[in-house]
Amino acid sequence: MWAPDIYEGSPTPVTAFLSIAPKISISANMSRVSIVASYGGTLQQIFFFCSIASMILGALAAMAQTKVKRPLAHSSIGHVGYIRTGFSCGTIEGIQSLLIGIFIYASMPIDAFAIVPALRQTRVKYIADLGALAKTNPISAMTFSITMFSYAGIPPLAGFCSKFYLFFAALGCGAYFLAPVGVVTSVIGRWAAGRLP
Repeated sequence: MWAPDIYEGSPTPVTAFLSIAPKISISANMSRVSIVASYGGTLQQIFFFCSIASMILGALAAMAQTKVKRPLAHSSIGHVGYIRTGFSCGTIEGIQSLLIGIFIYASMPIDAFAIVPALRQTRVKYIADLGALAKTNPISAMTFSITMFSYAGIPPLAGFCSKFYLFFAALGCGAYFLAPVGVVTSVIGRWAAGRLP
């Protein structure tokens, strides 16, 4: 729950680092553990529960935000749940989808947090202030919109491809409850992230 406050109060380069580096390091360490050692059904159920909880928390908490950086923080929480879906499968397909997801979810915040300083220079702090951005800076508005649509998982953008691979891996390992929860939270997240463009 500290992530939205840190995202809002930190300088943008620090926020970008906090949104990218922990995801990559945690996922790399978890992948290394899963390749070297095997885990049983109980630990896999714990990973499933953590993944579901992260996806639900990220989707629902992003709905009530009014500032620009805070939905990005909650989206980051939800994306950790999506990435954890690939890890919790414990299969090669899960690890492959995890690596695709890490690459995509590490590149999207770079784009988003490259645009946020430009938004701050034009005094855009709240989501309601984004309405005039298309008139003042149409290139930033278009780039930010495409990035947010990718965050939301709109096809054929990269965010959709990542979620598709992750949910397909979850269905392949028999996690028939995890994939529908991921789809539902993705739809909720589309509404939350779709407010920004």
